[in-house]
Amino acid sequence: MEKVDQIIKKWNSDPDFVIEMMQDIQDEFKYIPEEALETITLQTKVPLAHLYHIATFYKSFSLTPRGKYEIQVCTGTACHVKGAPLIIDAFKRELNIEIGETTQDGKFTLEEVRCLGCCSLAPVVMINDDIYGDFTSDKIKTVLKKYDEVAL
Repeated sequence: MEKVDQIIKKWNSDPDFVIEMMQDIQDEFKYIPEEALETITLQTKVPLAHLYHIATFYKSFSLTPRGKYEIQVCTGTACHVKGAPLIIDAFKRELNIEIGETTQDGKFTLEEVRCLGCCSLAPVVMINDDIYGDFTSDKIKTVLKKYDEVAL
């Protein structure tokens, strides 16, 4: 994995920066492949078990492939009260996946998050870096179509 080697080299194989290495690998591959963890272990001497602990402790890391577009539905108090559970159910039906799963075509991953920090826009959905406030279930098809067109 040449790209993994480059990322580790960028951090000078310093064991103090394994989280940063893992973040860069996650950004590059949309998940952290097992082979990448093994490479980090070999080059930094950080035990593989410790890397797995980090990868499973932080929700931002994934050991399975993620979709090109990560849909995050906020379920914080303001969003919950304004219908976030209904929005999640509608996304699950539309995409035919559960929370934490990725569509078979690899385009979308659905996640529930506790707060996106924009409560005044509740309910909020974030797709990658795009934030959609005052979101309702009837907007799902239109918004997903936008990303389907970009993916083509």
